[in-house]
Amino acid sequence: MPKLVRVFFTGMFVSFLGSLPLGTLNIAALQISITDGIQQALFFSLGCIVVEIIYVRISLITLDWVRKQERLFRILEWVTLGIILALALSTFYTALHPNVHKNIILSSILPKFILGLMMSAINPMQIPFWFGWSTVLLTKKILLPQASHYNSYIIGIGLGSLMGACVFIFGGVLMVDKLNANENLVQWIIGGIFTITAIVQAIKMYRRKRSMVEQLDHPEEITHGLENRL
Repeated sequence: MPKLVRVFFTGMFVSFLGSLPLGTLNIAALQISITDGIQQALFFSLGCIVVEIIYVRISLITLDWVRKQERLFRILEWVTLGIILALALSTFYTALHPNVHKNIILSSILPKFILGLMMSAINPMQIPFWFGWSTVLLTKKILLPQASHYNSYIIGIGLGSLMGACVFIFGGVLMVDKLNANENLVQWIIGGIFTITAIVQAIKMYRRKRSMVEQLDHPEEITHGLENRL
């Protein structure tokens, strides 16, 4: 039982810290919390988390198949870049039109849980992240190839991701309060964050010396920094 507890908290710890850097999904959750409310932002994040744990489960049982999906990863990278740009443009559009109070994409009629599922499903960056961590943990024998370990690991990941999402969801509400409910200014800030994210993504895609699949063959580089804390 203590081993399962360790696996659970390891998954939660890694997932929580991995959720904190600015990214498309957590910034989207932040914006939804501002325009549509905390409940809808939580639904969106839960959709993202469901896909994330599915990806983790798949990576644990199909390691060789994941390594061969170079073309798929490339396509998903471009799709992700396009979505980030679309989110930036729609956010700036909202900021420029005071009569429009919600992001056209994030506040569409699509249920937020489904929107979270869709946006998380085409985000390829979580695949090498969790592939790398799972490989390292299996190598260190912290995580064992057993159903009980996998289940405990995935539950911990789900809880850690939810905790990380809550930082941005409730942070969005706090941001509006601190700026005296000036949502227009908040939209400019979020639009700027999306733009910076898109630029960083484009630079990484242009400068990357190794493909995403090649990164999977060097998991120690993906997990560098957090690994020594385990």
